Amino acid sequence: MIALRSVLFNTIFYTNLIIRMIVLSPYYFVVPRLTAYAIPKNWARSNHWLMRMIVGTTFEIEGLQNLPEGSFILAPKHQSFWDTYALLPNLKDPVYILKRELMWIPLFGWYAKKQRMIPVDRGARGKVMVEVLKRTREELSTGRQLIIYPEGTRRPPGAEPVYKYGIARMYRDLGIPVVPVAMHPGLFWPRRSIRRYPGHFKVRILPPIMPGMDPDAFFAHLIEVTERASDELLIDTVERNPHLPLPPTAVARLTELRKVKAATA
Repeated sequence: MIALRSVLFNTIFYTNLIIRMIVLSPYYFVVPRLTAYAIPKNWARSNHWLMRMIVGTTFEIEGLQNLPEGSFILAPKHQSFWDTYALLPNLKDPVYILKRELMWIPLFGWYAKKQRMIPVDRGARGKVMVEVLKRTREELSTGRQLIIYPEGTRRPPGAEPVYKYGIARMYRDLGIPVVPVAMHPGLFWPRRSIRRYPGHFKVRILPPIMPGMDPDAFFAHLIEVTERASDELLIDTVERNPHLPLPPTAVARLTELRKVKAATA
């Protein structure tokens, strides 16, 4: 049954994306940018509905009150394609720094360009990165929210964290709050898999880290608060969903956490 529901969901998910892009393009490219943003936000909401109705996966968001007014950096854990779009409806005007190759994809790239997403060559240094920072400042000066995944790429649930120091440089140079986000969508929408699993999980938006800290101290604090919340949610999610097939990384992390709990009991 899970295999059948997964195939059905994946088919409808991508059909939904393509049809919306094609059918709504005339409206999207004519109306003002912020008005057009309703289309990808509604697409995200429709995906949540599809996950709930076809797969049986639901989620709840804790800590929406922790999102500041105006510009900030949202720093989520990154485990799945799900978390690339899931929080769009909860943000006023988010902007991403994208691999430049994504901007070359027909329709998707045009949609991203309309929303003034910021392309970057991941191997670039020096002047190119200076230009990316300049573009980022320009977008944030209008009150937008920057979404950055501190680990850079998707990591399986429970995996040892590998945070990139780039977010500490952005924190220092941009001088705006950073909002960590912990969640485990990778248990329900695993990376490199077509399987989708039913169940319920939490997204936890943590209190913002205000500007002004030493970058090294900020970096250590970001990792500490995010990983502590991530561990708590891993335990909670597995207890709520005992049927889930866990990846080896999650099994290993849970074993470690239980040993620590037993040692301190």
